[in-house]
Amino acid sequence: MAREINLTDIGDHFGEKLQKTVRKATFKAEKDIKEFTPVDTGNLRNSWQSEVQDYRGEVFTNVEYAEPVAYGTNLPPSWGGQYRTRQQTIKGYPELIAKQLEQFIADEFRRA
Repeated sequence: MAREINLTDIGDHFGEKLQKTVRKATFKAEKDIKEFTPVDTGNLRNSWQSEVQDYRGEVFTNVEYAEPVAYGTNLPPSWGGQYRTRQQTIKGYPELIAKQLEQFIADEFRRA
């Protein structure tokens, strides 16, 4: 049975659904990024954090070598100009995870 919502309550209903979806997608993104982050000491994997504010979610880290490991850019001299990790990580994996989240977000919004 369809849920009845007064026309004057549509904005609140939509806002609640959107906030719930943003929260779930942000936490899933953090979980997935941690899972795909290669582990040497575990420092990078453990440093990923997420923050959700109303309609915006962010996953971030302050580890200085996150960019070369996650994206293959800004490589340190010790890498000899080549992207490499011990676990054969795919460079750009956070962007790949974000792309996969598109369907998750659509499904979650419908369910919310």
